Amino acid sequence: MSKIAIVTDSTGAVPDDYLKKYPIFVAPQVLIWGEETLEDGVDIQPSEFYARLKTSKTIPTTSQVTPGSFRKLFSSLLEQEYQILAILISEQLSGTVASAVQAKEMFPGAAIELVDSHTTSLAMSFQVMVVAEAIEQGANLVEAKQLAEKAREHVGICFAVDTLEFLHRGGRIGGGSRFLGTALNIKPILEVVGGRVEAIERVRTRKKSLNRLVELVIERIAGRKPVRLSALYTDLPVEAKELLGEASQRIECTQTVMAEVSSVIGTHTGPGTVGLAFIAGL
Repeated sequence: MSKIAIVTDSTGAVPDDYLKKYPIFVAPQVLIWGEETLEDGVDIQPSEFYARLKTSKTIPTTSQVTPGSFRKLFSSLLEQEYQILAILISEQLSGTVASAVQAKEMFPGAAIELVDSHTTSLAMSFQVMVVAEAIEQGANLVEAKQLAEKAREHVGICFAVDTLEFLHRGGRIGGGSRFLGTALNIKPILEVVGGRVEAIERVRTRKKSLNRLVELVIERIAGRKPVRLSALYTDLPVEAKELLGEASQRIECTQTVMAEVSSVIGTHTGPGTVGLAFIAGL
């Protein structure tokens, strides 16, 4: 059986039980807050980040995992005789894949494969999770990479935000810019499409936006089975739990997950974000 390590980045929020059970290693993204440089999920946890964001006079920015960080992680894993499969945030959203490519070039001939997930957050983590399970069942590096690439076509993520200000400011939104400047009671619904964030609808009131999220995910799943589903949130765990409960009543799921959005993702979505991610038919 191949000894394969999966490397992913901290935007994914892989569930703790998977991190404990499988050889999954998380490269932290970077949060820059005033004079501080913080590693996402290491120096600052999401709950701490969102509490601080509410009162901070300065707005944080982000930077991708550095080539040096990937080099250090790859070197350690290779010394442990692992082959490496890296599944990373969409290159349309971050320079993380480019950093990993630079690091891989430092190890010519090494068994290192890279996959652009074409997404982020739990939609990326679901790719990591199914690949980790396949590796445990005996998949080799080539088969694991092929599965990761196949899984990209089976995932989706839709989410609602209070405002598009954060996404617009960070340059992380595409066609959604046409929704800027709408009334305060209009809640934008967004989706990761083609590796980019796109605003797809405007819904009046928070409750209607959450109901619409469930409907959109049902449409995207289109009857495919099995389904794994996650509710993701910034600072709204109660709403996310209710959303997951509503969605799981209408969608037959083999697995459900609650996940707090990473600090780096939250920098771009802002507080008041809640959504659903899935993998279906795989």
